[in-house]
Formats: sequence, structure tokens, C-alpha cells
Amino acid sequence: MLLFQPSLSPLFSSIAIAIAIARPLAMATSHAFAGNPLKSCLNPDSLIPFLLDSSSPDRFLILPLRKGRPLARTDDSNPPRWELAWVDSTRLDRLEARGDEFVYLGSTDLAEEARQCHYWSVDVSEGTREWGDGLAFIELRTLMVATDWADANSMGQLAIAGHARALLEWHGLTKFCGSCGSKMIPISAGRRKQCTNDSCKKRFYPRVDPVVIMLVIDKENDRALLSRQSRFVPRMWSCLAGFIEPGESLEEAVRRETFEETGIEVGEVIYHSSQPWPVGSNSMPCQLMVGFFGYAKSLDIHVDKKELEDAQWHSREDVKKAITFAEYEKAQISTAVKVGQACKGVEQGPHSFSFNDYALESGEMAPMFIPGPFAIAHHLISTWVNQGVPGSGQNEKSLKRMNSVSSL
Repeated sequence: MLLFQPSLSPLFSSIAIAIAIARPLAMATSHAFAGNPLKSCLNPDSLIPFLLDSSSPDRFLILPLRKGRPLARTDDSNPPRWELAWVDSTRLDRLEARGDEFVYLGSTDLAEEARQCHYWSVDVSEGTREWGDGLAFIELRTLMVATDWADANSMGQLAIAGHARALLEWHGLTKFCGSCGSKMIPISAGRRKQCTNDSCKKRFYPRVDPVVIMLVIDKENDRALLSRQSRFVPRMWSCLAGFIEPGESLEEAVRRETFEETGIEVGEVIYHSSQPWPVGSNSMPCQLMVGFFGYAKSLDIHVDKKELEDAQWHSREDVKKAITFAEYEKAQISTAVKVGQACKGVEQGPHSFSFNDYALESGEMAPMFIPGPFAIAHHLISTWVNQGVPGSGQNEKSLKRMNSVSSL
């Protein structure tokens, strides 16, 4: 007996249509984990009784996650395309979960059936059930790299998976009231939590940790400041980034973090775009990466070795070569193959993404590379490489047009 939605094509075709109507240029404006196609209903609590007893004419589907990994399957295409594996609400008994453990993700209209479909998620980490052939719980980072960036349908599924992981991880971290220590219970269909102490009753909202990420530019010498952390793999360089502190504006955070980590003073700060990032530390279920360009006022670098391994100015030509030589599409395809192997139960080494997948066709490693198109850092850097930053010969309209998938 199947526990999952056997064919996701009809289901997600409706989501893809909704994306096309609402955002004709979806891939020109969205980062990975952004552009979630699901829409919230006004009163999700009202859906819970129908979720549990299947008495509604609407459809209810649940996405299981185990230790932050969504349940997925792949099709038979080459390379394989991954899909989320949804459990129909008629199979709730197989999920081994209580009603208050389900979190509401959103809804879509099933126009051809004149009804709605409501999407939920649940953590099944404590369960022992086997999920059958063709299914596997896959690391979200791996799915991120395996996603075809040009496919709005796949990007929509990735956004849904990221939203589900962020909510469930937050639930796992907020079991007790931070004010009085009493137990908390989910409300608003899992989108809020409330203290059970009658003298407290405080409400808590899902945690989002804002992070500024910035490409600092030496306009006069046509260079950009890139850094390395000790946790980076060899040859990888990226933008500076740091958490926003209380009482601080975004622009102030850009200037402070840059000066603290590199000794560089930043003057003008220009907003680029933002990206939800639900694949950070488990203690921070969802970071919001807020991307900026900053123009340097000083040029001498003094690296804070407690924060960074190194920071250097890189010429536009060198960075352009790094983007050109790193084979992002090849990495996406090889990771998609690994996901397919995992879903088929094939044990051929690790199924997670490796930066070794950025090797050149010759088998040599790129002398320098930057994060792939799934990360906002890539788009900050590639926008600068393609001269799309205001103040460097392009206007605001050019930046908006170039601020996402610019060099796949």
C-alpha cells in the first residue's frame, strides 16, 4: 500500500501554473528557498478538524521530515528530477503523529477540481516506519544543489521544503516558555506557540535570524573584497557576512561587520536582494540573508583571525574567471544523480554534495571558486562582475534585472 502521493506531476502542475500567473519571470527575481508558491489561508486552525477526520471535500497532503530531511523521490529522467513525497491525509495513521504535531504550510487552488489543497508537514524523527522503495529522507542542502535553477516548479518545491524545515526545527527548539519555563503548545496550526501557564500565556513566533551579507567594492581599482573562513573547502572565497545586532540598522551592520573583520571602512551601502536560508545551524532554524554592496573608503586589510582565515582584494577579471571555470551545472547534475541513487537505495559513497563536483572537465580543480547559484553570495558577486552595480556604470533598473541568475 502506497503511503505517498504516487505522482506529483498533476499536483505540482497546479503550483507551477500559479507561479506563472503571479510571477511570469519567477527565475529572474527569486533565490533558492524564496518564491514559495503556497498561499496562507486566513484561519488555518479551522482546517485541523478536517485534516484529522478527512471529512472535507478539500485535499490534505503532509510532508514528513526526519531530522530536518524532507521525504523525497526522483523520476526516471536523465538526470533525475527530485520531487517531494507527500502523504495523503487518508494515511494519517501511518505517520505515528499527534494532531498538534502537524504544522500548516499553505494552500493552493485545484482549479480543475473546484477545490483547494492544503499542505502540512510533520516531524517523524522518532518514528520507526519504513517508507518503501523509491523514497528517501534527503539533506536539504543536497536537494538545494540538486535543484534545476531554471525550473520554477523545482524551485517552488525547494522553497516549500525549506519552509517546512524551518518551522519544524523551530518547534524542536521552543518547547518551553522563555519567560516562565512552562511547557508551550502549538497554536495557529503550528505557526505560533503559546505558554500553558495561565499567569503567563505569552505567545512566541517562529524565529528568523537576520544576517547582512555584502560585497565590498574598491571602485577606483575595480576590485572586490572576498574572504575565506576556516570551515571553507580549499580555494573557496565568498562575501563577508555577519549577524545584525540589537538597535542596529542594516546599513550600520554592513559597515560594522566589514570593519571588525577586515579593518576596511565602508561608505555608501546599496541594497541588492534577500534570501531565506533554512540550511544553517540547527540552533538557528532560518536565517534571512540580506544582501548589499558597499563601497570601500579605505583599502588596507587587517584580518581578524578569530573570524576569518583570510581576506583579499580580487580583480574583476580574476573573479570572472572563477565564475566561468567552476562548473555549477555539472555539480547540479552530479548531485541530482546522487539523490536518485539515495532514493533507489543504491550505496555508492556519500549522497551529499561535495565541492569536488566543481572540478573542471580536465579533472583539475578550479584555482578559485565562489558559492554556486543557490547562494545569494553568488549573485552579489556575479552582478558586480557583469557591471550591474549602481555607481559602476549601470542604473537601478539594470541592477534589478541582473540581481539573480546571472551566470549559470
